[in-house]
Parts: sequence; C-alpha cells; structure tokens
Amino acid sequence: MMTSFFDQFMSPTYLGIPLMALAFVLPWLLFPSPAPRWINNRFLTLQGWFINRFTSQLLSPMNVGGHTWALILASLMTFLLSLNMLGLLPYTFTPTTQLSLNMGLAVPLWLATVIIGLRNQPTAALGHLLPEGTPVPLIPVLIIIETISLFIRPLALGVRLTANLTAGHLLMQLIATAAFVLVPMMPTVALLTSIVLLLLTILEVAVAMIQAYVFVLLLSLYLQENV
Repeated sequence: MMTSFFDQFMSPTYLGIPLMALAFVLPWLLFPSPAPRWINNRFLTLQGWFINRFTSQLLSPMNVGGHTWALILASLMTFLLSLNMLGLLPYTFTPTTQLSLNMGLAVPLWLATVIIGLRNQPTAALGHLLPEGTPVPLIPVLIIIETISLFIRPLALGVRLTANLTAGHLLMQLIATAAFVLVPMMPTVALLTSIVLLLLTILEVAVAMIQAYVFVLLLSLYLQENV
C-alpha cells in the first residue's frame, strides 16, 4: 500500500492508544541523574558543562529577576534538543513537527513573560506598544501594529520550529526515495544522491540543534523585555 510523504508526521498509536506521551517521557531517560560522588562519569560531566555554558550565555544580559527562569529555559532547551535529535533516527516520530505541541509550549511561556512585564513594570511594558517620538497622527496606527506584532510572537515561535523540522524531514524522505528508485536504473546517480542525502542529514542535525536554541533564545529575549 502506497503511503503519503506526510504519514511520518501522524501521531503514532498502538491499539488505538496515542503514544505521544511516551515520546515525551523517553528523552528524559537518556539523561543520567546526578550521583552522590565527587567524580562523575564523562557523559554527566559533559551534560553539566553544556547546561552551565548555555545557561550563563542565555542569562548574562538579564538582570537578577530573569535568573529565576534558568531552570525552565535549561529544561526546555534540553527537552527540545532531545526530541529534535531523536526524531532524526530511522523509524522514529518527531513530536516537534506537530504545530499543536509547539504552540502549546510557545503560548503559555510567552504569556507568562507578558504577565510578568505587566505586573512588575506596567508602564514600560505598555510603552513597547508606542515607540518614542512617534508623530501624533501615527499613534493609533502604530499601537495597532505593535499589538498585532506582540500577539504574533507565539505563533512565530511555533510555526518556525514546525516548518523547519517538517521541511527537513520531507526533503530527506524525498531524496532517500529518489536514491532507492535510481539504484537499479542509474547506480552512479543513485550514489551521488546518497552522498547528497548524507550531507543533508548532517545539515539536519545542525538544524535540529539550532532550532531548539533559537526557540529558547527568542523566549529569553521576550523575557528580557519584561524583567
């Protein structure tokens, strides 16, 4: 039976039971918990070094009020990075290709940054809607434009992550299908196509890491505006 290229993005089920929750839990099992020892293994040391470097780089421009988000941002980065990387393995499902999941992460966190800004510094938070020195006739128009751009932020977060990962997976499947079909007819062209597929796979590994970082980075910039 012929299947569509988009079937890989369908939520997996087993006996009618959705396995999305299992896809959320499994990445956390790959990360070891800290042990009560003076010297840890290399993987745990590398994991701690990565989280420390990422957190310090992300929170260095913020004041002390934004440092309370360190655990949330580091956990979100680890979670997205794990899901994106595991989704590149054969016969696996990538939950971050689902727009509903990405919007479910983007909207509450974005809304939390907005609420923090309105609670801590309402004047400055509302002042972002009107740039300084705006001519009086343009004030209503700019307020509407800035309000729309404010509410588009979570949509941009979710759509950017979904579109980049979906496009990469589709392109990899198209090239892999072409290489498989060309093997009996034109082996040389199939070999070249396989090399292109290998290079694209390396690129997708980089995209998976970059998109997870960009998602958290933009969220930290929204937080920086409101703390």
